[in-house]
Amino acid sequence: MKKFNLILATTISLFFFSCKDKSANKESKVQSTTNLPNYGNVDLDKIFTPSEVTLSNKDYIVNYIDQYYKKVWDAGDLSGGLLVAKGDQILYENYRGFAREGKQMPINKNTALHVASVSKTMTAMAMLKLVEAGKIQLSDPITQYFPGFPYPEVTVQSLLSQRSGLPKYEYFITKITPAPAELSKPFITNQDVLNMIIQYKPQLARPTNTGFMYCNTNFALLALLIEKVTKTSFPQAMQEMVFTPLKMKDSYIFQEKDIPTAAQSFYTVGNKLYPLDRLDLIYGDKNVYTTPRDLLNFSKAMYSKDFLKPELMDMVFQPYSNEKAGMNNYGLGFRMKIFDNGEKLTYHNGWWHGTNSVFAHLLKSKVTIIAIGNRYSGRVYTALALSSLFEDFPAQRDKILSVMNDSQDTLKSGNESFGE
Repeated sequence: MKKFNLILATTISLFFFSCKDKSANKESKVQSTTNLPNYGNVDLDKIFTPSEVTLSNKDYIVNYIDQYYKKVWDAGDLSGGLLVAKGDQILYENYRGFAREGKQMPINKNTALHVASVSKTMTAMAMLKLVEAGKIQLSDPITQYFPGFPYPEVTVQSLLSQRSGLPKYEYFITKITPAPAELSKPFITNQDVLNMIIQYKPQLARPTNTGFMYCNTNFALLALLIEKVTKTSFPQAMQEMVFTPLKMKDSYIFQEKDIPTAAQSFYTVGNKLYPLDRLDLIYGDKNVYTTPRDLLNFSKAMYSKDFLKPELMDMVFQPYSNEKAGMNNYGLGFRMKIFDNGEKLTYHNGWWHGTNSVFAHLLKSKVTIIAIGNRYSGRVYTALALSSLFEDFPAQRDKILSVMNDSQDTLKSGNESFGE
């Protein structure tokens, strides 16, 4: 395997993957910059060998997933999409519901939906591409990039691993008195969040690097760091660094201009639209709109040694919060469950307004499980339990058996801070 090429792209032809059907890629006009690292030679069509995608019990597994879909998605009248793949082979895929109010825009394989906190996995990979290119270091303090940032011990890595101790922006901004001017705007930005941190210096929720604390502020700041280092807006940087090269042709970062056309989310009952609020344009922690097929391309790329240096990719899936023993942990932009038998389930879930999402990237079996719902339901999270069909995850096996046996407690549950 030839070494990853870190030469920075100077033209579109050097930077982007070639695309036979350029008319199908609405982002083909995005201008490249010299500040973004080249992705090298990840060939999504040649990552897996036939032996890696063979399942001796494929028919059983496909039938099982189909029964799960009928019991949970159809019977629960969920709206969204489910995809399960082994390597690059899609084992199961199904869609139902509508993306916009008035039963407009039937959801299909090309309908981009908000994946909420699953966005963090892609923000993390973009940051790690900059680390790999030598543009930034994991040990760099945030004060190096944002003068006046009041927490000198917070580093790039402590943001990625959710160990910064920073307060959650969605809460601390509401406690500032008198209310800052930023809160009078219809939508606040990532820069507004940073400005309020610098000006009002809210108390840390816990001392930096003393343990895990899930916090959206971490990834909102990482998006700003990506903009600072690349001198490119985060939406454009993600197009050039992630979406376009990985042929995620229907994916984008939600912005105000997308409000009239983007998929919407709904309350559980009555197809009532979940309204936007002032936090809805903050990105990095959320606001990737994508499809299960595009997200599968992202997952496939992460299995390739050409996507990111193996030593960096290994860091993504290491647990960094071991002060308190338990099953749940966090890597760099990924959650993980570490079971008593030593097996590790790597994934991220998402929740925002009426959106629920699951993205499981299984390291041993090279299985990807993606579930995106746009009408709020904790049942969407039960898709993670399908992982037990492929690897030895005892707790997930018990959960999927409960789901298939119509345990209403299991079907109604699903939080576990899953949205975060």
